[in-house]
Amino acid sequence: MTAGAHKQTAHERRKGESALSEFADYVEKQQARGKAKSTSVAPSDSGYSTQSTQYEEHAELDIIDSLNLAETSTHAKLKDLLLDTSEDAEVTLQQLSDILQKRMLEGNGETLFDLGQEDNGDSMGFSKEQWDVALDRIRRAGAVLQAECRVLMTLNVGGDEEVESASDKDKSCTGKVMIRQAPETPEDVIETRIAVVGNVDAGKSTMLGVLVKGGLDDGRGKARVNLFRHKHEVESGRTSSVGMEIMGFDTRGDIVASNVPGRKLSWEEIGKRSAKVISFTDLAGHERYLRTTVFGLLSSSPNYCLLMVAANNGLIGMSKEHLGIALALNVPVMVVITKIDICPPQILQQTITQLTRILKSPGARKIPIFIKNRRETIETATQFVSQRICPVFQVSNVTGESLDLVRTFLNILPHHGNYDAEAPFEFHVNDTFSVPFVGTVVSGVVKSGVIHAGDAVLIGPDSLGQFTTTNIRSIERKRIPVPVCSAGQSASFALKRVRRKEVRKGMVVLPKLDHPPKVYREFIAEVLILSHATTIKTKYQAMLHVGPISQTCAIIDIDRAFIRTGDRATVAFRFVQRPEYLSVGDRILFREGRTKGLGIVKEVGYNKDKPLNPDAGKEGNDNTNGS
Repeated sequence: MTAGAHKQTAHERRKGESALSEFADYVEKQQARGKAKSTSVAPSDSGYSTQSTQYEEHAELDIIDSLNLAETSTHAKLKDLLLDTSEDAEVTLQQLSDILQKRMLEGNGETLFDLGQEDNGDSMGFSKEQWDVALDRIRRAGAVLQAECRVLMTLNVGGDEEVESASDKDKSCTGKVMIRQAPETPEDVIETRIAVVGNVDAGKSTMLGVLVKGGLDDGRGKARVNLFRHKHEVESGRTSSVGMEIMGFDTRGDIVASNVPGRKLSWEEIGKRSAKVISFTDLAGHERYLRTTVFGLLSSSPNYCLLMVAANNGLIGMSKEHLGIALALNVPVMVVITKIDICPPQILQQTITQLTRILKSPGARKIPIFIKNRRETIETATQFVSQRICPVFQVSNVTGESLDLVRTFLNILPHHGNYDAEAPFEFHVNDTFSVPFVGTVVSGVVKSGVIHAGDAVLIGPDSLGQFTTTNIRSIERKRIPVPVCSAGQSASFALKRVRRKEVRKGMVVLPKLDHPPKVYREFIAEVLILSHATTIKTKYQAMLHVGPISQTCAIIDIDRAFIRTGDRATVAFRFVQRPEYLSVGDRILFREGRTKGLGIVKEVGYNKDKPLNPDAGKEGNDNTNGS
């Protein structure tokens, strides 16, 4: 390859990276605009953290409202409520528990309380005695709400949770307290979904085995064996399917584990004893299983993405691919550098330098934060709602170094993503099973709305675009039977009168309506080509992913003669095999070999009488696949 060609591909790569970040913002705008038109819901309820400039004024007004700058501000009273030892202490205790209740409702059953600080960040100037009184009041207020308090870190207080102060000026006692409510029923358990990605041999399955079981690895694959689902995975040591593991935290923030060393708790035991559950989707790192990995990333609707990087290899192979997909889907990313016990210091430094460069590049626009101690862990976890930061841990699964920081981080991790429980019910199927004495079971994620056991529903579409009427026999979350399931939760439904062979991944479950739902074989999308060797023209075919849907698509119309790397265009697609259930605003990702593109559905259906490129017919644009 000539120097000119090298320069050109590097230029195209940079062009694609900057276009990727622009496109993520563009997707947010379109989604917010579409939601506002169709449901008149505020853009912040759309299920994504909208960063559209169109709504910035409203966002700022919301912030002013939340600061509670009205005359009835409770800021001055908060310190009094925490230190009240008068005769009216019981009355003010109820007021304090009301404040905690409000905060826990916002945090899905948990909140991080800055004890010793006002809401605006000013210090309350607590002495050690005042701190003890305030902590006792918080604990009593939490007990009223069946919530437990756990001191995560303290400054100038002393004790096991004490951390080093950043400045010597402030001598007042402050700290962070995690307050978590005990769930009344299994369906109230907080659930956070994390997709685990990275190149082959980065240590994904080993890391999960160590985190979930609590033991350490022997350096020869001992920790990962229990996570494999197939015989060939055990033999090769490589994941080829979408694995699932769960990790539970109780109300105190301790990991729910077995008292017997080496015994692994069942999902039911973890679910019943936990107040917060982290669901890990263990994805394959090998290039051969890329389709499986892309399907797992899109279908599991992860709240966060955990990118594993081996210290001795760096960000190579499929790691960049996985990172690119996570960024395209706007999923917050955290990085874990593994195998630091066997990596020479200079090689580790090279890996860190490379990772920093890639995260700061125009395509990613992330600020890497290297976490070394408890204070950094807690403060970064509380700020991780910001899309800009990317926490980086350096761990060893053999020596156990920094694993406690990762566990603390996962425990505090705020629930990310807004789901609309008021909207019509919609459930995406990402796996199917046939269970003895139960029948056909479908698992997936509830995209919107609420569903109850016994409800009449439709499942489809089949190869003809038809929906089948059925009833939900029972609902399970993390293998625990529940009567109801709502937006944002993953669940499994047992269906009546439906055979296993009649259901497939990519179907949707919808409420039974008078009119059958519409399905489409053709649709129009706004797309961005991230990489392609030459040009893309009509009749070009690629594998298209929309949520759990994976199907070959052909391009039937483009708003210009051809498109290439870095181009943004309006494109009409046609599903090759069967029609699918789509909605305007859905994100799509298509790939074929080295070609990658992403986009957003603009319009369902396609009218041949209104071509996107009216001049195409005059030129006789009957080209074959992009050469």
